Amino acid sequence: MDEKFMAEALKEAKRAFEEEEVPIGAVCVKDGEIIGRGHNRVESLKDPTAHAEILALTAASNYLKDWRLEGVTIYVTVEPCLMCLGAIILARIERVVYGCPEPKFGFSRYGIEVDLPCQGGVMAEAAQNLLKDFFRHRRE
Repeated sequence: MDEKFMAEALKEAKRAFEEEEVPIGAVCVKDGEIIGRGHNRVESLKDPTAHAEILALTAASNYLKDWRLEGVTIYVTVEPCLMCLGAIILARIERVVYGCPEPKFGFSRYGIEVDLPCQGGVMAEAAQNLLKDFFRHRRE
């Protein structure tokens, strides 16, 4: 089941790639249904907080008409940064599933322990390859 929803997050990441944004995507899932989607829009919105996770959380909150996202799992193609982890915790997300680690800005780099189930490595190679392709393309 995790792969099914991570594949949807990867679709969002590809949208970001097409928009010349860092290709990170996220989906929020409750009871087997996607209730929020997002992809990085930092450049297009000129907003440093317009990360995939934040936009997916906002969409899910709008869908549920509640900022409390209890019972929701968020699937993210890349390990969340500290800002996004904070938002995930505040939104009361039940579980985080991510693809590849983020060695520069990922939350695990900081040794922070959270009382939140987090699982990495789901479709990690696909997420990592998308990032590599994006940055290779930018250098050309």
